[in-house]
This record gives sequence, C-alpha cells and structure tokens, in this order.
Amino acid sequence: MAAAAAYTDLLIGWCIFGLLLLAILAFCWVYVRKYQCHRESQVISTITAIFSLAIALITSALLPVDIFLVSYMKDLNGTFKDWAENNSTRLQIEDTVLFGYYTLYSIILFCVFLWIPFVYFYYEEKGEDDGGHSVQIKSALKYTFVFMLVCSCLLLIGAFAPLDIPRDKNTTDFDKIKILFEELGSNQGLAALSFSISSLTLIGMLAAITYTAYGMSALPLNLIKGTKNVRYERLENTDDIEDVEQQAERIKSKCKDGRPLSSKDRQTLYRLEENLKTLRRRIRHLDNHEHSCWTKCCTVMRPVKIAWGIFNILVALLFVVSLFLSNLDKALHSAGIESGFVLFGSNITNPLNILLPVLQTVFPLDYLLIATITVYFLFTSMAGIRNMGIWFFWIRLYKIRRGRTRPQGLLFLCMILLLIVLHTSYMIYSLAPQYVMYGSQKYVMKINGTFETNMGNSSHYVTKDCTADAPEDQCTVTRTYLFLHKFWFFSSIYYFGNWAFIVVFIIGFIVSCCKGKKSVIEEVEEDDSDLSDDDIPYA
Repeated sequence: MAAAAAYTDLLIGWCIFGLLLLAILAFCWVYVRKYQCHRESQVISTITAIFSLAIALITSALLPVDIFLVSYMKDLNGTFKDWAENNSTRLQIEDTVLFGYYTLYSIILFCVFLWIPFVYFYYEEKGEDDGGHSVQIKSALKYTFVFMLVCSCLLLIGAFAPLDIPRDKNTTDFDKIKILFEELGSNQGLAALSFSISSLTLIGMLAAITYTAYGMSALPLNLIKGTKNVRYERLENTDDIEDVEQQAERIKSKCKDGRPLSSKDRQTLYRLEENLKTLRRRIRHLDNHEHSCWTKCCTVMRPVKIAWGIFNILVALLFVVSLFLSNLDKALHSAGIESGFVLFGSNITNPLNILLPVLQTVFPLDYLLIATITVYFLFTSMAGIRNMGIWFFWIRLYKIRRGRTRPQGLLFLCMILLLIVLHTSYMIYSLAPQYVMYGSQKYVMKINGTFETNMGNSSHYVTKDCTADAPEDQCTVTRTYLFLHKFWFFSSIYYFGNWAFIVVFIIGFIVSCCKGKKSVIEEVEEDDSDLSDDDIPYA
C-alpha cells in the first residue's frame, strides 16, 4: 500500500508536468512564429528556435514538481507519511526528478554547444558563399567544433574540480588524486553537469541583468504611456518629407547647366533619396495603422492597458523588494561567501518566501505561481531585448521586431532567452530560498536537541520548518538545490549579481520614466526597404 501511494503521488506531479509541457510547446510555436520574418523563414531555424526555448521552459517546470514531491512526503506535524518512512522509497522518487534533470540539462548542453551554433553559422555562410550546401555545412562544423571544445572543457573541469579534498598535511598527492576519481564515480556525473549548467546560468545572469531588469520597468511604463498621436506623427512626418525634398532639389539644381555633381553631393543625394523612401513608407504605415481594426480596439481597451501596466509595476516592485530582503538576509545572517551565502533559516520576512509555502497547501496554486513568475521573466526579458536590441559590446547585431526578425537573429534571441530561463531557477531560489530548498517540510525536534521521528510526549517536542541546519534524515533537499549549489563560488557570484540586478532595475526605471511616448512608426527602418508593405505589421 505504501508503495502504491508513493507512485500515485508521483503520478500526480508528473501528469501536471505533462500538461504543462504541451502548453509550453504551443506557447513557443506561437511566440517564434510571431517574431520570425515570414519571407525568410526556414524550417530548420524555426524548429531549432522552438525546441531550444521549449526545452528551457520544460526544465524550469521541473522545479515545482521537485518541490511538490519533497513536500508531499511529510505531514503538517513534521512526521513522514507512511509510504515515505522508508528512505529507499524517498530516494527512488527523488531520483526520478534527478534523472529528469540529467536528461533535460544534457539536451540544453546539446542545443547551446552543438545544434544552435551549427544552424546559426550555416545561415551566416549562406549569404556569403555560393558553393552549395556542402561548403555551408563544412564552414558551420568548423565553428561548431570550437563550441564543442568549450563544452568538453567545462565538463572536465566540473568532473575533476576538488570539492572535498582533505587538509591533512600527511595526505599525499596520490591520495588526493585518488579521492578525485572516487568523487567522479560516486556523484554519477552530477558535478560535471552542474558545473557546465552553472557556467551557462552565469551567462544567463548577465543577460538577465542587461535585459530582464530593464524590461521589468520598460514593459509596464510603455503600457501606461501608450503611443504618440497618429495625426501628430503624420504631420511631423510630412514636414520632414518636405524638408528632405527641398534639400534634394537644391543639390539637383547644381547640375541643371550640365555640370556633373561632385562625389560628396552624389553621396548626399543618395542618402536623401533613401531617407525619403523611409519617410514615405512611414506615411503608408501610419495610414494603415490609423485605419486598422487593432488600433481601434486598442483605443477602446486603453484603460485596461493602463491598469495592466500599473499591475505589472506592482509585481516588479514585489520581486525587487523580495530580492532585496533576501539578499539583505544573506548579507547579515548567512554562513558567508565561502559557503555561497547559505541561509540557516529565514531571519528577515520575505513576502514570496511566506506566500509560496502557504499556496502549496492548496495544490496546485504554488505551481501556477512559479509558472507565472517564469513567464513574467520571459516577457520582461523580451521587452528589454525589443527595446535595446541584441548587442556585442558597442556593435548592434540584430533588432528583434514582430514579423521581421531574421533567422540568425531569431536563433540569437532564443539562445538568450534559454540562458535567462536557466537563471530563473536561481532567481526563484533568491526570492524564496527556504521554499526552493525544502518546500513546506517540517521536522520534529526535542527541546534538549535530540531528534525523533515520532511525536512522543508532545510537551517535550516542537515542530520546526526545515532549514539548512536541519538533520539530513528528517528533511529532504530538492534536487534543484543540489544542481544550483554544487559549487559554492557560483552561488557567491549569483549573490552579487542579484545586487547588480536591483541597481540596473532602478536605473532602468528612471530612464523609462524620463523617456517620452513610444512612436507607432519607430520600427520602420531604412533596412526594411526590401520588405513590401504587406510584410510590415501594423498592429
């Protein structure tokens, strides 16, 4: 009976995970199709973008499953349920989550270091060489091989990194090497995979600081401000057309007597003519935008957009305040930098750390909240990327625009979002550390310090929430936490990254407040000349 109950509970968690998987696949398909350039869409790039984004979101969906399983093993009084009293049963259940992480993280490494680079460089070479598919494939493999070397190095470093080397002076070098190989065999590749994923999460942290922190302020403020008046923009654009035409006529008048234009004047005239084409295209865009049904619907729904923007600001402030309180708690009460700022209990009240365990009592409210947080980070990241574009230092690589994103830009976009979603698991841990580590688990502690599994005499025992200093046989740590904190130095870097995230959010909020209303034609650029008006979305 105990085993049957265990498998029933396991089935419940995995069924919800399966339903969420289908929703994720549908969401990723719609999302990628919305932003890709339909004239240049390729089957391979589309499938790659959808699959890479989906696998990241599916991995993040394992977090609430993991937390649900460890929490459901215990009753509210701190004792294990009948079917979970056997330690082997608990390990068997948790191993299913562990193997799930092994599989999904391995697929992520495959996507980041092999599949996405190969497809990206394949399309990069497509526009440069006319030697056929064989030349493109050879060139793409050449660049992909570099990524595979980086992946191999990360796996080797993670596999042989000394985590528990004895400090005894009498220990020989041979003994230390022997211990390294024993660790490699005992952890079943956990350290190697954890180091590689943590390295990618570190890059995701930088992307989150750059794009997500700014997007959390830009998205709601753009909703509240709205866009400029179409009639005013048309009048302004008409004046610009007249000015450009006058400048072009002045230059053309120089050659009325048969004299050729100088090279400087020819370049200036060419630039003016291109600018004139863009301005006229903007006029057509404004006309279509003004008479579209979507614009009329947006005008009617304006109060709803303002209310939604205000709600998003409040959510952003909730996240930032929770992150600040959690970081402050770590700064004051954690075990220090050499432990990765691990907390032994929550000393400063954190709204989300209180809310999530409460919601867990009504399944699956906490599951839905974590899914909402992940999707929220995804949309705010996308807002930041759309406002800023994809940059390599001071060089802008790609602009992300609805219906006009090139295949290479789409792959770059999904790579960035994949890394940000990877970092989301640690962000949720930062927002609610005790919940991610132990869920709603409690344990029974005797007042004099002796731990028991049965309640015994109630006057001598108390029930406490599971924390990092709780006995290992009484509290089961989530497998998510094992992956996140296998290497303490990554946790320390994430801690300082959270402070940088808060600072960038504040700066982005100030910048977004100072910026004016968004133009409805700001996405009509000169490099859109190869697209027909039907290819330019007006909604």
